Amino acid sequence: MPDAAITIAGQRVGPGEPPYIVAELSGNHNGDFGRAVACMEAAKAAGADAVKLQTYTADTITIDHDGPDFQIRGGLWNGRTLYELYQEAHTPWAWHEALFAKGRELGITVFSTPFDASAVDFLDRLGSPVHKIASFECVDLALIEKAAASGKPLIISTGMADLGEIGEAVAAARGAGCHEIMLLHCTSGYPTPPAESNLRTIPNLAAAFDVAVGLSDHSPGTAVAVAAVALGAALIEKHFTLRRVDGGPDAAFSLEPDELAALVSGCRTAWEALGRVNYEGTASERGNVVFRRSIYVVKDVAAGEPLTPENVRVIRPGHGLAPRHLKDVLGRRATRDLKRGTALSFSALSLDQH
Repeated sequence: MPDAAITIAGQRVGPGEPPYIVAELSGNHNGDFGRAVACMEAAKAAGADAVKLQTYTADTITIDHDGPDFQIRGGLWNGRTLYELYQEAHTPWAWHEALFAKGRELGITVFSTPFDASAVDFLDRLGSPVHKIASFECVDLALIEKAAASGKPLIISTGMADLGEIGEAVAAARGAGCHEIMLLHCTSGYPTPPAESNLRTIPNLAAAFDVAVGLSDHSPGTAVAVAAVALGAALIEKHFTLRRVDGGPDAAFSLEPDELAALVSGCRTAWEALGRVNYEGTASERGNVVFRRSIYVVKDVAAGEPLTPENVRVIRPGHGLAPRHLKDVLGRRATRDLKRGTALSFSALSLDQH
């Protein structure tokens, strides 16, 4: 695969790089700017690389209508209209500039998901370093082309999209001139049962489209995200809140600060553990080589006496001949007296077996 990494605010994200952790704020500010800032501070303290916003209004994403098509049935938001949900969950555009500035102050990258062309233009004016296309918008090729034409890297979530639709999205981005594309494997269940995460899709996506691949994760806890890193996920996006008990549209499937810290640690440990293909001894093993088995004299042997299973054995420690030589040793005669507890060497043996 060619270099599939993308660059976010000067940081390479992709194969061979540590996993990039994105704390998704979404609607977990609960309409309170101070809480949004507190979430950003907590995400930074937990070790996240970036905080992601969502840039839309209820009017840019839907219409105010209470007809059956606009009613949510089942799940976390049962009984609400789309307009009501998005009115509650949206991040006011008037906050964005201050939140981007707060990110610069904290030293954490801030970017966002635009949900229409006006949001792309707005985020470009704010200097957002990358655009993220949400799973539900993966089929909105005009939006993808608009974001791709900005010249910024593009991250596309793939929840609910089939392989053909993902191919159309990637083709639209490339056709609009975008050369830095990342796909996020995603299951758009809220929450997602781990058994529906299908993480084996991650390396398949990378091979199919020659792009870096990450995970947008809505499963409970951190285990799925850590497992994804072992399968090559270069970016992990996870919803984040200060306290789930405070409520909010996304609280039920969001991590709290201590859980986000555990996710950061677990994902980076998983990445370090991948290492490389290696059959050589490691630094931590070197001191333990002596505890492997080897051939020792376990009963005094006089010079000229043959070696037998009764007077030599394969035991720990590992200072003698390797166990594979046992069949070559048995039947040979000792060239000198050998005391019990002697590590056997070829110099103590006759050349021929008898």
